[in-house]
Amino acid sequence: MTDNFAHHLNLSEEAIGKAGIVLLPGDPGRVPMIADHLKGSKEVSFKREFRTYLGYWSDKPVLVTSTGCGGPSLSICVEELARLGVRDFIRVGSTGSIQEQINITDAVIFNGAVRLDGASKSFAPIEYPAVADIEVTNALIESAKAKGVKFHVGIAASTDTFYQGQERYDTYTGFVPAHLRGSINDWRAMRVATFEMEAATLFTMCATMGLRAGCVCGVVAKRTLSEELASADLFKKCEQNAIDVALGALSRLVK
Repeated sequence: MTDNFAHHLNLSEEAIGKAGIVLLPGDPGRVPMIADHLKGSKEVSFKREFRTYLGYWSDKPVLVTSTGCGGPSLSICVEELARLGVRDFIRVGSTGSIQEQINITDAVIFNGAVRLDGASKSFAPIEYPAVADIEVTNALIESAKAKGVKFHVGIAASTDTFYQGQERYDTYTGFVPAHLRGSINDWRAMRVATFEMEAATLFTMCATMGLRAGCVCGVVAKRTLSEELASADLFKKCEQNAIDVALGALSRLVK
């Protein structure tokens, strides 16, 4: 990154219109879905997994940028956006429940994350907690209540891999290393809500860098019942619930 230009994101300070807040889906395809709710939204960049739209909420500039899957690509995204002037980061994603009471289409607002990832270790030792910003988290909670979205507040387990790291056996080999076998039961017993892949990196980075971060995810799988993802219709509802909660939080954060 040189001369206020973000190489990986293919963005400049001018292109982001002095936006101070960004919504962060993982999937580039989800970016226009979110941006359609903003006034005057337009695509300003699409390079690799990083797709960015700029729009306006209450006449204030807001970005929507995809991070791709996992902590490494998210860390690039957050670093470069921070250097361009963004200070508030809200992940809008999907997640798989490991608790009986958390159902498909529910939203989960994370107040912390178990650091099972590797990327967060580049920012702080493992003893450093991965916690969300309280103001951003409260804004998400207030939004979910106002919109009538069923939600839970809890801890995510953030992994580097979707299959073995989350103790999934529906893989090519069906093999999970011994040190991961039974881990889902351990995390369930410790009241961890879900598995996902980005929150720990996001929370650790932002806390150490003096930035604000929050995360809301739609539940697309209930692993106490099955490894199957939600049907297409339910998956869409999961996405929309998370998007609605994040957008409602903007009204409380964008000043």
